[in-house]
Amino acid sequence: MTIRRSLDAQAMATMLLLCMIWGGQQITLKLSAPDITPTFQIGLRSLFAAVLVGLVMYFRREVFITVSTWRAGLWAGFFFGLEFLLVGEALHYTTASHTVVFLYTAPIFVALALHWYIPTERLHPLQWLGISCAFVGLALAFLGKSSPNTSAQLPYQLWGDLLALGSGLSWAATTVTIRCSVLAQAPTTQTLQYQLIISAIMILSMAGLLGQWHFNPSPIAISSLLFQVIIVSFFSYLAWFALLKKYIVSQLGVFSFMTPLFGVIAGVLILNEPLEANFIFGALLVIIGILLVSGKNWLLTQWAKQ
Repeated sequence: MTIRRSLDAQAMATMLLLCMIWGGQQITLKLSAPDITPTFQIGLRSLFAAVLVGLVMYFRREVFITVSTWRAGLWAGFFFGLEFLLVGEALHYTTASHTVVFLYTAPIFVALALHWYIPTERLHPLQWLGISCAFVGLALAFLGKSSPNTSAQLPYQLWGDLLALGSGLSWAATTVTIRCSVLAQAPTTQTLQYQLIISAIMILSMAGLLGQWHFNPSPIAISSLLFQVIIVSFFSYLAWFALLKKYIVSQLGVFSFMTPLFGVIAGVLILNEPLEANFIFGALLVIIGILLVSGKNWLLTQWAKQ
């Protein structure tokens, strides 16, 4: 049995970097959208990252597909592809700030699903409080957008927000599929490869059907694509899986709540995105909810030390 360690300075610095990367990925997708559509860029990201992960597996002499995992791998890949397909489409209608907050509601839906499927994952009262905070925050974030400057665009923004929330549900479905199937025991590179290959096929096909294969190879577009492929889909995912194997998962989860916070800050500073008061308060409640749900064990441990 693997004994996981408490977070040290190196792990905390790595998690801080990963949260900044994950919070910024929607920002770069939105920033480069005039030159390469978000959906097409996400599809290319999965395709090229699959090649890089495949090379890692080849040199490690790891098995790409096994009889016992391919069915679960197809489902994990489908939900993973649906998640980022919805992200790509959401960015057409709503801001990157809204997209990152609604996407990162996934831990809430994961906790609810695992509560019913896995007896050892029953929710603690503190987590139920977090879920309540998150859903109140979601309600607030969807309200109060009818200012004179935005009322004409309100239906489109609401549709984009709903797509982003759907991406959070899809991410949760991916997590639950992995946790509740043979993929929980499979090598992380194999699980990631299933997700990358299936999502590349799905998203690139949909981009073609929607006529979104536009690509102007500008410096911004190329830089964004390199960032998405090498930093997001290759480096950050492999680093995250490595941390999960060495450190206490609940302590890592506490750090993840910073991701939507970084995303909102980057959206405002880089893209000059407006923020409504209701969205600010709603997003804070969602982030608090994620902290209470994902960091329950860490919070109870800190409380016991007092």
